[in-house]
Amino acid sequence: MNFRTGLMLGLACSAMGVASGAFFASRPSLVPPAWAQEITHKDSNTPANSSDSNNAETVRMLTLLGTVMDIAHSEYVSPLPNKKLIRNAIDGMISNLDPHSSFMDAQQLKDMQDEMSGQFGGLGLQVQGDAGHVRVVSPIDGTPAAKAGIQSGDVITMVDNKSIANLTLDQAVRKMRGKPGTQITLTILRPKTGKQQNLTLTREIIHVQIVRSALYGQTGYIRLSEFDDSLEKEMRKAYGKLVQSVAKTPGKTLNGLVLDLRSDPGGKLDQAIAVARDFIKDGEIVSIRGRHPEGNQHWDGVGKDITHGLPIIVLTNAGSASASEIVAGALKDHRRAIIMGDRTFGKGSVQTIIPIADQGAIRLTTARYYTPSGRSIQGLGITPDVPVLASRDDDSLFTYHEADLAHTITNTDSKLPKEAPRTDLPAFAKTVERLPPAKWPAFDPTKPETDFQLQQALHFLNAQTGGADAAHEAALLAHPQLPPQSHDTAPDEAKDDSAAKTKK
Repeated sequence: MNFRTGLMLGLACSAMGVASGAFFASRPSLVPPAWAQEITHKDSNTPANSSDSNNAETVRMLTLLGTVMDIAHSEYVSPLPNKKLIRNAIDGMISNLDPHSSFMDAQQLKDMQDEMSGQFGGLGLQVQGDAGHVRVVSPIDGTPAAKAGIQSGDVITMVDNKSIANLTLDQAVRKMRGKPGTQITLTILRPKTGKQQNLTLTREIIHVQIVRSALYGQTGYIRLSEFDDSLEKEMRKAYGKLVQSVAKTPGKTLNGLVLDLRSDPGGKLDQAIAVARDFIKDGEIVSIRGRHPEGNQHWDGVGKDITHGLPIIVLTNAGSASASEIVAGALKDHRRAIIMGDRTFGKGSVQTIIPIADQGAIRLTTARYYTPSGRSIQGLGITPDVPVLASRDDDSLFTYHEADLAHTITNTDSKLPKEAPRTDLPAFAKTVERLPPAKWPAFDPTKPETDFQLQQALHFLNAQTGGADAAHEAALLAHPQLPPQSHDTAPDEAKDDSAAKTKK
């Protein structure tokens, strides 16, 4: 029996059905695939139909696969183990479906689990494979990557002066992992400038501060960096401290809340639902729809709003992805918040981890998620109600979104509702300046007064709620002034460090 014949028999006898689920799927015992059973029991005189044609094509393609593997096995310049050829075939089969699906062997699955438990030293990067390259979705606040100045959209071309072109995403990430305290050199290509630079970073056990909070006058500010296990709990805790802090001044209460989701790459779906439920009392939060209708699910509000109707502005940019977009989309559709900033990343798909006995697991895209209006944001993102850019630079040609990825899932939901323009915005919203003044200082994360999007959000809330001088605040939105070169506009309360989370 030659290698091709063995492969054909192996494929016919080892294919398994998968019980689909929203977040986890298990594999039942071995059964021959349906098409193999049909061919086995077909009578030679049975008329051909479309099913027969499809089955025959499947057999032809599997025969081709076996032939190619036979040739590679016998003729490649160096001997090749069958295991390597089969693994390469599996990797290509899954990873070429879309940017988020991949096969993980047992070691890679363990690495992923160790990463989640903080046992690896890392750099604090959220990355995505893109046409044989590794592109940065966003650096995580306060990590070596963020401190080194790595930006969303940067392409990592080399690790320790060795090319990572055409490695799988998992292989490239493995090269970036290592013991805490060890150094690594990344070669970064920045599309905006076309220049490459080498950055030397030191790996750390990443302590991600998933929630940061501050008080600006009577306006609360909460930044969510990543949707990790304890995010919603820590967010509620931070909000409670803001309420207590402003109440120290007699007669004062919060007049609004800025929820900052910029460069938040997402995370756990259940945390996104929990955060949205803290602001939306009733109605749908999000739904997921897959290939099998019995696996479709939706989640609704649970009758609470921790702010009791307080005005909210959500800040977004191209680094706001996945879970961030679920929250932004829900708040927007329910008219519970005004979205300000840039269009979000546009990742509207759900991945399921499907274990395969002791052989590893498949990370497979199994569903799309939809905002309460029934809209899929896959490849489209959430468009801000009030567009405000972070700088005067025209980055439109260099801004990176889901739709820019190779072999991404297309948005085929053309018959679903489109994103309707807001008709409930205050009149002064039309006057908001999209760009900062010509001499606005470069953004410094330690100086909130240099953050143009944040300053516009604060002015907007003060004007909307009739703050200290609502007319003045509305004028600042239309004609923003340069901030003072000091910390005069720094928060009244230091950032809350209680929500640190240890991660890779």
